[in-house]
Amino acid sequence: MGKKITDKVTWVGKVDWELRKFHGDEYSTHRGSSYNAYLIRDKKTALIDTVWKPYDKEFVAKLKEEIDLKDIDYIIACHGEVDHSGSLSELIREIPEVPVYCTANAVKSLKGQYHEDWNFVTVKTGATLELGDTVLTFIEASMLHWPDTMFTYMSGDNILFSNDGFGQHYASETLFNDSVDQGELEYEAIKYYANILTPFSQIATRKINQLLGLNLKIDMICPSHGVIWKNNPNQIVEKYLKWADNYQENQITIIYDTMWNATRRMAEAIAEGIEAADPNVTVKLFSASKTDKTDIMTEVFRSRAVLVGSPTVNGGYLYAIAGILELMHGLKFKNKKAAAFGSYGWSGEAVKRINEELQKAGFDVVDDGIRSTWLPDSDETGRLIEYGKQLGEKLKS
Repeated sequence: MGKKITDKVTWVGKVDWELRKFHGDEYSTHRGSSYNAYLIRDKKTALIDTVWKPYDKEFVAKLKEEIDLKDIDYIIACHGEVDHSGSLSELIREIPEVPVYCTANAVKSLKGQYHEDWNFVTVKTGATLELGDTVLTFIEASMLHWPDTMFTYMSGDNILFSNDGFGQHYASETLFNDSVDQGELEYEAIKYYANILTPFSQIATRKINQLLGLNLKIDMICPSHGVIWKNNPNQIVEKYLKWADNYQENQITIIYDTMWNATRRMAEAIAEGIEAADPNVTVKLFSASKTDKTDIMTEVFRSRAVLVGSPTVNGGYLYAIAGILELMHGLKFKNKKAAAFGSYGWSGEAVKRINEELQKAGFDVVDDGIRSTWLPDSDETGRLIEYGKQLGEKLKS
């Protein structure tokens, strides 16, 4: 059965405790996730979004326990991605005439994925749908994070249904933000922003300011993943504005991969030097081949500087480092400095090539980097520590 949010709104989604990967194999979901769908009942009834396709039959069966499907007057599809729209085919087979309200881009997305010509009603920002005392107002949110995305605002209960905005991949037995572990929630929220919304930060700022400019009273924010922001919902809006503003903390992240531990020793020695030069900075080291890539990107997002290291292999760098550099390029991080390091035996091209990729990714590369031949001995370790000290001083500014 569903869970009551207000007298008029019932959560009818699915908590996925077992989910560990999302977007294919791209995003780690260590704490599971949820696919949030909402049923609004007034004189008319609207369903906002559905759940991921693997749970489509379960979703429709449980929805039948909650309501006679023929009593659903409208379906609101805020976003066409399959984790939200995956149950539409199963549902619309039961109620084929029900109109599906969505953006024009969502029509393209849904037709492209399901190859069905449902009873679409396209909407733009400012369009409304009266359910009785309740009025739904649609707000296009293109590129947060697909071109087809929209928010839906519900009058009376003053709820913003924000779809992927303000969400987290976080499974919880409870529905609300004030009833979960706050440290876990904070991490999953910033991880979600860092790995999904960072490339669209300027758009996020503009859209949030547009939303605030509408002077809507928002008592609750109901995203499509994770917990509902019931207690002080504005806190996540404020965090988004902060995260979207070239965010950084006093952190330096060192990412490396290694073959025979030479590059690992370099990373550790450089970290020692940075910490000696600046005891107040947080330095974190991650093996690119052993640490989850989504978690690494979260730490890059939080950092003011990033060091990337690899041994030279076939005139380039290791496979795991190539993937990290590609992710950093795609996420379009801003206001971050960077440097490269690496070990080699013969030719040593990795450092130069890493620096080139860091520059392409928009990082401010502070120097030519540092290279070591073979395995660092005590003298070479001392040189690396000294480099770390100099780099730590340079990165203070």
